[in-house]
Amino acid sequence: MHPGGSRRTEVHFLTVDMWIIWILIIQEVEAVDPLQEMVSRIQEERKHIAMTTSKEPEKDLPDSDVCPICHGKGWVYWWDEEGRENGYRCDCGLVERQIADRKLEFANIPEAFKNLDIRSFDFGVYRKNESQKIIRNTGAAIKYYLDNLEGMRKDGMGLYLYSGTKGSGKTRMAASIANEMVSTYRMQVKFAGSMQIINEIKATWDDKDRSESDLLRALSTVQVLVIDDFGTELPKDWIGERFYSIINGRYQDKLITMYTSNLSLQDLRYDDRITNRIKERTFQLPFPEESVRELIAEQNRKALIEGIRGR
Repeated sequence: MHPGGSRRTEVHFLTVDMWIIWILIIQEVEAVDPLQEMVSRIQEERKHIAMTTSKEPEKDLPDSDVCPICHGKGWVYWWDEEGRENGYRCDCGLVERQIADRKLEFANIPEAFKNLDIRSFDFGVYRKNESQKIIRNTGAAIKYYLDNLEGMRKDGMGLYLYSGTKGSGKTRMAASIANEMVSTYRMQVKFAGSMQIINEIKATWDDKDRSESDLLRALSTVQVLVIDDFGTELPKDWIGERFYSIINGRYQDKLITMYTSNLSLQDLRYDDRITNRIKERTFQLPFPEESVRELIAEQNRKALIEGIRGR
C-alpha cells in the first residue's frame, strides 16, 4: 500500500545497506566504492522525491512540461517501515506515453510537414473566387476550433477535412494543426495515412515481436490521431473491422481524431457504425475543389528561371 492507501503495483529494490554489504564482500576493503557512492546518491534523490511528493497526485497538471509528482521520471517512490523502497507508476501517464511512442514510431509527423504551422498557410494560393470563399470559412472554423481546444478536447471533438480534388491543401492543414497541438498545447499527436495503418497491421501478422492487438490499442489510445487520406483504401471487411476498433475506442474515450479525405462523409464506403461516430465527433470542413500544386509548381519554375538569370 502506498501512502495514499490505494492499491498499486509495487516494485521492490535492494536497500542501500544490502548494496554496501555486497560491495564490501567483493572488494574486501573498507574504502568507499564509487558504485556505493552512485547508489547512495540515487537513493538520496529518490528520498527527496518521495518527501516532496503529495500522497494523492493531482488530476490536472500545471503548464510546465514536467510533472510535479514524479518530476518527469514516470514513477513515484517511497520507503516503507522496513526500509524497503517501493514505487508505482505516476498518474501523469508518462510511462504510458513512452510505451505508445515506441509502438507508433511509424506514425510520427513526417519530416516534410514538421515545420508547417497555421500562420504559414497561404490562402492566396487559391485562384478561384469560390475557392477563396470556402477556404476563408474553413480557416475561420479551424481558428475557432484551436482557440477553444480545451473544450474540444474534453468533448473529444476532432476535424474531418475533405475535398474531391487532390492537392487542395487538406494534408498540409492537418499537419499544421498537428504541429500547433504539439508545440503550443504539448499534446501527444500521431500522424499516419490510412494505407500506412493497414500495412502496419498486416506487418504484425508475420512478426513474432509485434502484436496486432497492441498496435490497435496504441492507435485507439494515443491522445490525438491524424488519419490522412481516409477512404482511399479498399474497404474490405477485415479493414473495416480494424478501423471500427480504432475509431470506436477513440469515440468511447473521447479522444481527438482528425481525418483528411477525398470523400465527403456521406460518400465514404464504410457502414454506419463508422460514419455515424465520425459525424458525431468531428466538424466536417470542406476544402476548395482546386489543386494548389500547379500554382506551387509554377512558382518553383519562375524561381528557377530567375535564379538562372541571376535576379
